Amino acid sequence: MIAEEFKRFSICKLRQCLERIEVCLGQLSEDQIWARPNEASNSCGNLCLHLAGNVRQWILAGVAGEPDLRKRDEEFAARGGVTREQMLARLRSTVEEACAAIAGLSEQRLGEKVKPQNYEVTVLEAVYHVVEHFAMHTGQVLLLTKAATGEDLGFYRHLSGGGRSQGGADRP
Repeated sequence: MIAEEFKRFSICKLRQCLERIEVCLGQLSEDQIWARPNEASNSCGNLCLHLAGNVRQWILAGVAGEPDLRKRDEEFAARGGVTREQMLARLRSTVEEACAAIAGLSEQRLGEKVKPQNYEVTVLEAVYHVVEHFAMHTGQVLLLTKAATGEDLGFYRHLSGGGRSQGGADRP
């Protein structure tokens, strides 16, 4: 029962974060997607490439056993060259593949050890890491979008009596 709830919530949270990123990127120009506030920071584009790489490495390679072809440094070095549509297609595909892999995990499998990125963790810890990591960087995408547009994204509008929010914010 708890294993099923953990998997359900993990999948729900990954999809919610993805929806929010899609809303954000839909409000930004291609230039804004790749704009960095400074050289010590990443752009929304870098963060999306990084999220796709991290999910693929930890869940699809680390848990599901696919080959690990990640080139992490390239995710942060990119300054463009990937359109919004290409980036979102890559991120959507990766998240959906990961959600399918998570959904198929048995309770026993959640306790098995895996070694993504040379960290020895249980499968449950790997899933938890990916969801936490995805949520953290989603928050950065939201902040960069709000800074670029000066607009409220409306994800929590329902808490102020303003109706249903966008991007799957029905549960905090």
